[in-house]
Amino acid sequence: MALNLIMLGPPGAGKGTQAERFARTRGIPKISTGEILREAVQAGTEIGLRAKSVMDRGELVGDEVMIGIVRDRLQRPDALSGFILDGFPRTVAQASALDAMLDGRDPLIVVDIVVPEQELIRRLSTRLICKECGQTAPSGDELSSRCRKCSGELVQRTDDSQGVVRERLRIYHASTEPVVNFYRARPTFRSIDGAQAADQVAADLAAAIAAAGNGNVR
Repeated sequence: MALNLIMLGPPGAGKGTQAERFARTRGIPKISTGEILREAVQAGTEIGLRAKSVMDRGELVGDEVMIGIVRDRLQRPDALSGFILDGFPRTVAQASALDAMLDGRDPLIVVDIVVPEQELIRRLSTRLICKECGQTAPSGDELSSRCRKCSGELVQRTDDSQGVVRERLRIYHASTEPVVNFYRARPTFRSIDGAQAADQVAADLAAAIAAAGNGNVR
């Protein structure tokens, strides 16, 4: 059975870190729409140029672009045996489109990572990414100047200033929280506490996925 997983949660909840860690242990691809878009921005593609000004304002890229990106990615051979989606869906329209994409494939497991808003603001306003490879620096690297992965310069993302962070969270509550409600009644939906230490979040995530995969309902 393929493991088809969505990681939900507000900006700064640790979705990307946990998704990458879990994908590595399971040998399935982590599909981050944010990374795909940032690559397009760096490459100066048409989609990248259209997305850059929207992302810099902390707003969401439109449904049509995001659905097209994900549809293409899920059709690649490495995603047929399972995947982890990070950053998609972010609207109910995207969630409905994803259901259509996965028609006939194994059930979708959905995990929502919950973190208090003040902690999210603290995390995001101190978060750094690598200017070269786009990797997010691990928590605790705020005083470092170089990426652990490629030694590139660590910088603050343009959408991580406090004003933009608050706007991103406002948009999340308005646009993406309805996605949580879209999935909440499903037997494969789980919610975990993302304010804990990363190792404990990882353990809770693995347990939640195992329970959802076994059809256990809380």
